[in-house]
Amino acid sequence: MTDTLPEVDDLRRLFLDNVPLLDVRAPIEFQQGSFPLAQNLPLIDDAEREEIGTLYKHLGQDAAIDRGHELVQGETKVARVSAWAAFARRHPDGVLYCFRGGMRSKISQQWLAEALGRPYPRVKGGYKALRRFLLDETARLAPVLRPLVIGGRTGVGKTLFLKTRQHMLDLEGLAWHRGSAFGRHATPQPTQIDFENRIAIALIKHEAAGNPPLVVEDESRNVGSRSVPPCLYEQLERAPLLLLEADMATRVRHTRQEYVDEALAEYQAIHGADTGFEQWASYLLDSMDRIRKRLGGERHSTLRGQMMEAIATQRQRGDTQGHDIWIRNLLADYYDPMYDYQIDKKRDRVVMQGDAETLNDWLNRYRPDQH
Repeated sequence: MTDTLPEVDDLRRLFLDNVPLLDVRAPIEFQQGSFPLAQNLPLIDDAEREEIGTLYKHLGQDAAIDRGHELVQGETKVARVSAWAAFARRHPDGVLYCFRGGMRSKISQQWLAEALGRPYPRVKGGYKALRRFLLDETARLAPVLRPLVIGGRTGVGKTLFLKTRQHMLDLEGLAWHRGSAFGRHATPQPTQIDFENRIAIALIKHEAAGNPPLVVEDESRNVGSRSVPPCLYEQLERAPLLLLEADMATRVRHTRQEYVDEALAEYQAIHGADTGFEQWASYLLDSMDRIRKRLGGERHSTLRGQMMEAIATQRQRGDTQGHDIWIRNLLADYYDPMYDYQIDKKRDRVVMQGDAETLNDWLNRYRPDQH
């Protein structure tokens, strides 16, 4: 093994250029935190990592390395190196990394170079350096952002509006959660580390685009079970606030599209038509049950009954219109009073309110020195 194989230390370029990343850490390490363009093809699996780690602790590095070579040889080694080589051929501009850029990535890099007949670079400092870089970038960039926050009642279409803007930060998309009691998707949220990494990368790209005013949806500190970095949240709390408005019919339609049409499609894409429908129905009912205390027993019972009737009608006839009853009542009796309470505390930050066309016109004319 040689230390002369190439290293990459321009970490910013990796993220700005969307460089494919070959992560050779164990699966458990990858699951705890990684990066959007990383693929996990481990040098050692979780059980092997645990065994080698125990040896390292009690008998030292040489014993751990020897055991690693015993575990990863023959057909096992051929299979793992072949997977790396296939990745490298698909992504000739990629780089590999382990946790600290040390022994595992050097071994992987050497074996891969032998298989390819050419060197394949590794990240200097590995995952740890990449993670530290992104944390530092968030801390550096958050205070210089010029955010504009889009608020509004539930169902007005804030996320839809956000996606029409060129310079925006979609926290709900990055957190994979719709930001409400009904907000979870059919697949889990990213880890907190992954969420933070995604935000950092978005901010780096935003700075590279010239750091124009950034449109962000009004969120609480937590999006689902993921927390917005405090340095970023503090900026959003002080930012000018634009209130998107829509009539109740539009709000009901948007809400039905999200929680009924799109959510059902997600579950059915994963579980199939019948099981997916039942999984989705359970998601709706569970979401209603989560806010039972806030609704109060009688109101919860009424809304849940309306929801169950709508689900039954949809199951029998495919008609989704019945959902409009519980959606309208939930918006008017639960979400609107909560919104009125919260917006009263932010009223001094409101700089514009109106429908989507009005807000778009205002944003298109906006100059940061206005406020």
